[in-house]
Amino acid sequence: MQVERARWEPSAAATEPIREIYLRTFRQLRPRTPLPEVRVEFRAYANANAQIKLEHGVLLVRLADTLGPAPLEIMEALAEILLAKLFRHPVPAASNDRYRRYLNRREVRNNLDAVRQIRGRKRMSPPQGRAHNLEEIFEDLNRRHFFGLMARPALGWSPQASRTMLGHYDPSHHAIVISRVLDRAMVPKLAVEYIMFHEMLHLRYPVEHKGSRRRVHTKDFKEAERQYPRLEEAKAILKKLLGTNQPD
Repeated sequence: MQVERARWEPSAAATEPIREIYLRTFRQLRPRTPLPEVRVEFRAYANANAQIKLEHGVLLVRLADTLGPAPLEIMEALAEILLAKLFRHPVPAASNDRYRRYLNRREVRNNLDAVRQIRGRKRMSPPQGRAHNLEEIFEDLNRRHFFGLMARPALGWSPQASRTMLGHYDPSHHAIVISRVLDRAMVPKLAVEYIMFHEMLHLRYPVEHKGSRRRVHTKDFKEAERQYPRLEEAKAILKKLLGTNQPD
């Protein structure tokens, strides 16, 4: 059912009301500017992407096909957001809230997760790195902190040596990716273990959605992280090596 929604194909009758929304919103923001030709295209993106550009009198709106079944009031909120950004106006708070609430609906999130899993491709290197083995680290942490009960997700090193995102858990692909910047002999194992532990907590304490709010690090998540032995030592190592002690 979710995958079928992702394959939604618009008809001219379906896109016309959306086109009218963009014309109306354009007129509100730029009342003295001649109305452009509006083209609305739906693309098979791997996420709920939305793009807009104005060029040579044509306003081109490209939307993920996963947004196709959205109610018109959500399309209107998205139009206000996109056109405000296009013209560098403040994004209306009410529109942003309405759109975020829609994306946070359980059925919408589930559909997007299914689409990301089918269309997306997770780029990562094998868990055996040059200096550290992520599978060994995961299993050791699993035994010591999770009673060995946590099913192992896909594990790998990131393609780029990011210094800003040291690790992340991708629920769509059920994968933990650790930044390659940590796969060096000079990086103590403790630092890698802490980042892995942090990402494992994302499996234990999933993201909470409430209205338009999305809370990645819940109260229970933060409390569990504070129980990690040698937490401050691990953070100090990361700060000395990379200038940061914060995972995602």
